[in-house]
Amino acid sequence: MDQLKPRPPNSTPLTPLTFLERAATIYADCPSVVYNNITHTWSLTHTRCLKVASSIASLGINRGDVVSVVAPNIPAMYELHFAAPMAGAVLNTINIRLDARTISILLCHSESKLVFVDCQSKSLVLEAISFFPPKSNRPLLVLIEDDEFPTPQTSEFMSTYEKLVEKGDSGFSWVRPKSEFDPIVMNYTSGTTSAPKGVVHSHRGIFIISLDSLQQWLVPKQPVYLWTLPMFHANGWSYPWGMAVVGGTNICLRKFDAKIIYDSIKKHNVTHICAAPVVLNMLSNSPDSKPLKHSVYIMTAGSPPPAAVLFRTESLGFVVHHGYGLTETGGLVVSCTWKNHWNKLPAEERARLKSRQGVRTIGMTEVDVVDPESGVSVKRDGTTLGEIVLKGGCIMLGYLKDPEGTSKCLKDDGWFYTGDVAVMHADGYLEIKDRSKDVIISGGENLSSVEVESVLYTHPAINEAAVVARPDEFWGETPCAFVSLNGKEKASEKDIIEFCRAKLPHYMVPKTVIFKQELPKTSTGKIQKFVLRDIAKSMGKTGSLIKMSKM
Repeated sequence: MDQLKPRPPNSTPLTPLTFLERAATIYADCPSVVYNNITHTWSLTHTRCLKVASSIASLGINRGDVVSVVAPNIPAMYELHFAAPMAGAVLNTINIRLDARTISILLCHSESKLVFVDCQSKSLVLEAISFFPPKSNRPLLVLIEDDEFPTPQTSEFMSTYEKLVEKGDSGFSWVRPKSEFDPIVMNYTSGTTSAPKGVVHSHRGIFIISLDSLQQWLVPKQPVYLWTLPMFHANGWSYPWGMAVVGGTNICLRKFDAKIIYDSIKKHNVTHICAAPVVLNMLSNSPDSKPLKHSVYIMTAGSPPPAAVLFRTESLGFVVHHGYGLTETGGLVVSCTWKNHWNKLPAEERARLKSRQGVRTIGMTEVDVVDPESGVSVKRDGTTLGEIVLKGGCIMLGYLKDPEGTSKCLKDDGWFYTGDVAVMHADGYLEIKDRSKDVIISGGENLSSVEVESVLYTHPAINEAAVVARPDEFWGETPCAFVSLNGKEKASEKDIIEFCRAKLPHYMVPKTVIFKQELPKTSTGKIQKFVLRDIAKSMGKTGSLIKMSKM
């Protein structure tokens, strides 16, 4: 046995780029990408990606160089998930809702050599480039045109995307990774400012998470997948590559609301959607909401979805699956794997169980909830708080140019420390209670803002809710609730506080309630708690008595 070792035939580096060639063979004439009046087949998508990759290589982009893209969910964005790494480059997708100065910081930090720019982000990127330090190397720019938004190619752009397709070589021999641990993508975590955290993933990691995500969701062959989750957010949880595995149809949307989603479901016979909980809330509260004529499977993650939102969404005919992951995992690595006997439970209890994050996917090696100081597993009692830690092949290689930050979370004990606070239930399913920075410490008690939010979401008048800490003279911190109303019913501060008192221990009841028309969110739909924390802090300390505020 000792003489049997890895040899070239059995140790070819794993890479998700091979999925595309296979799709072009099996699903050659089947639709791959649909956008407005454009429909591409898998054969055509394969050819276009090869041509773009050859054009990128002809521009002097070398193995390991960073190629960025600033674009929404359009065909070029999808193709670049294959084309850029096929040229040997590392793909960097940038949030289109960032301001110009932040984009400038990211482009400088990544040392991006080439940037693909959507026509609607043209002025944004040009402004970002203007912030570059004098005499610094500036990336080449390529304009992604769109017939719906005519935009002239100006001198700052060396070409357009379609010109690169046109002049590219369809017989291009794409650049395979020398090692499966070679980087393939680099994504910046949300909230990036002066200290960018560029998460770098390997070909191997993306290969694993792409297949793992399909299996866990039981995605069948040739699904019709509606792109509401931004591809610039953790590469759309790996589904750009995953859809190539199953020959899916990618329905691309530049922007969306509830009506557009419902219309798209009907027009394209959509079967699968990935979306943040805020989208579920939007779909279930919209005037356009109505029972579906066929089941649509939704994978949700990003923040713990309140059980009340899950219940409303599923009552319309959506089948919701719930997972957990981070930019650092490349996709969802914990899933609330459903047990058949749970189907016999009342609807509200099913929704409560489904709101838990769950157990590790098969692609993960280990998942646990531990005391962050000792590293010892917490009790499986559903109440003892600890930090989620992970082991598995899809964990990031590390943070770009940040060895200290990398070592801080990828520790010598073999675990990746996520910073997410959770409990472990007796059945082995974990449930997130908070980000470590969002835990409220009131009178020495650790208080879960997520738990309070789950109760708030059951109030018939509340549309959105977020709870943060507000300084308190006596308790140190007390819960401060920010809510928006759905317009169906009225509610006062007193109503909401009394509602919470009936359902929560008194120390968990919000002492301050602030009404807002809409809560601030990131481009991926996460409520920006740091903005709300700043507001709560600026209001000053509360006293030991309940105070109510309105803004």
